[in-house]
Amino acid sequence: MGIDVRNSLLALATMAFVGNAAVAAEAKRDTFGTLPGGEKVESVTLTGENGVSAVIITYGATLQALNVPDRNGRVADITLGHDALAGYLEQPNYWGQTIGRYANRIAGGRFVLDGEKYQLSRNDDDNSLHGGVEGFDKRNWKIESVNEGQQASVTLTLHSADGDQGYPGNMDVSVTYALDDNGSLVIDHKAETDAPTIVNLTNHALFNLAGEGSALGVYDQKLTIPASHYLPVNEKLIPTGERRAVSGTVFDFTKGRLMSDGIRDGSDEQIVMGRGWDHNWILDKGRTEKPELAARVEHAQSGRVLEVLSTEPGLQFYSGNFLVGDIVGKNGHAYRMGAGIALEPQLFPDTPNQPEFGSARLNPGETYHHRMIYRVSVEG
Repeated sequence: MGIDVRNSLLALATMAFVGNAAVAAEAKRDTFGTLPGGEKVESVTLTGENGVSAVIITYGATLQALNVPDRNGRVADITLGHDALAGYLEQPNYWGQTIGRYANRIAGGRFVLDGEKYQLSRNDDDNSLHGGVEGFDKRNWKIESVNEGQQASVTLTLHSADGDQGYPGNMDVSVTYALDDNGSLVIDHKAETDAPTIVNLTNHALFNLAGEGSALGVYDQKLTIPASHYLPVNEKLIPTGERRAVSGTVFDFTKGRLMSDGIRDGSDEQIVMGRGWDHNWILDKGRTEKPELAARVEHAQSGRVLEVLSTEPGLQFYSGNFLVGDIVGKNGHAYRMGAGIALEPQLFPDTPNQPEFGSARLNPGETYHHRMIYRVSVEG
C-alpha cells in the first residue's frame, strides 16, 4: 500500500473519530402531548456520555426531568414533576418551568416605572407571583434550534406582548438549555424589549437528590449557601427591606448543614412566617459576569451532588413548604412537604418597589441575560 493511500485512510479514520466525538452529547426531539386546542407540545432529551440526561418540554420551557446516576451507577430522576402533559395542565405548579416576566413576588402586583403606575395580574393573595396568573410557565414556547456536539442543546423562544399580565413593552425571550458530557446543564435566559419594562427570569426546578418521590424527602441532605445575609419577610412573604445576618440563626448555611436542622424551629418567627424556608439569600458574590456558586446540595447515601451557579445576586431557597400530598406527580408519587426544594437564582423579590435592592429595569436596545448552571456529580 502506497504512502498516499495510507495517508488518505488515516485521514478518513481521523475524521470519523472526530465526527463521533463531536456528537458525544446527543439531542432527541419528540412529542410530549397535545394542548386542548390541538397545539403540539414537544420534548427534547439531551444526553451526555456520563449518563446524565435532561428532558425539556416546550410547555413552560420546562425542565421536565434530570436523570443522574449515583455512585453505583443507578440512575434516578432528581426533579419533581409529571409524567404526562395532563398533570401540568390539571395540577399547575412551579416544577421546572421557566419563570417570568418577574420571578418571585411583587407586592400588591403594583410598581411604578418612569412615573407610570402598572397593575399586574395577582395570583398570590394580593401579590403577583412568578409573572402572574398566566406567566411564562403556562405558555407553549417554540423550539428555535436543537443541536448536538460537545454540548447538546435546545433553544426555545416566546413573544410576550405589550400589556401581557400588565407588564409594559413587547418582549422577546429565549431560553437555551445546554448539557455537556461532564454533567453541567447550562441555562441561558435572554430578553429584549421595545419599551422600558422590568424582567427577572429563572428556572423553578424542585430537586431531591435521592430521587423524586423518595420516602425520606430531602431533609437528610446537606445544603450550603454562600451568603452571610438574607431578606426577612412579612406575613405576605414580601421582603421587609431589612438585610439580616444569618450568623447564629437557622438561616446560616454558609458551612453546610442538614436541612433537618432548623426546618421545624418554631422559635424563629421567620420559619413560622414562611412555614419553613421560603426566603431570598443575598449571595456574597453579588451579581457577576460569569456564573459563580449559589448553592450546593449533597446526598451522602447516593453520593449525588448538585451545584447551582448563577450570575444573579440572590437565591430563593424554598423548602417545599406548601406541598401537602394532594398533588400526584411522577410514578404515582404524592408530593408532601419536603419532597423537594427549589434553589432559584434571581434578582431580589419586590425589587421594582424597593430601589435599595437595585434595579430590574430593561430598556430598548439592551439585552437581559441570566446564565445559570445545574452541575451534577458523584462523590464517594
